Amino acid sequence: MQKQEFERRLEVNLHKYVMQVDDPNDFLIQIIELIGSYLNLQTISDYAKDHNLSYNGVKKCRNIITLFNTKFVIDNK
Repeated sequence: MQKQEFERRLEVNLHKYVMQVDDPNDFLIQIIELIGSYLNLQTISDYAKDHNLSYNGVKKCRNIITLFNTKFVIDNK
């Protein structure tokens, strides 16, 4: 199966599931947490503390994304 086809099916099935259940919040939170663990998401502050680095050093030299108005470091290598 091609990558694009798999991604499309995943998105369609997720949408179907969310529309079928009465309260999908717990499920969606679990999905977000699971994806966050795959990406090894941490706030800049937490990442700097865990790796004994300065906040500004992390901000300038790491892969930073903004998600839900919060900046995170992606370190999944």
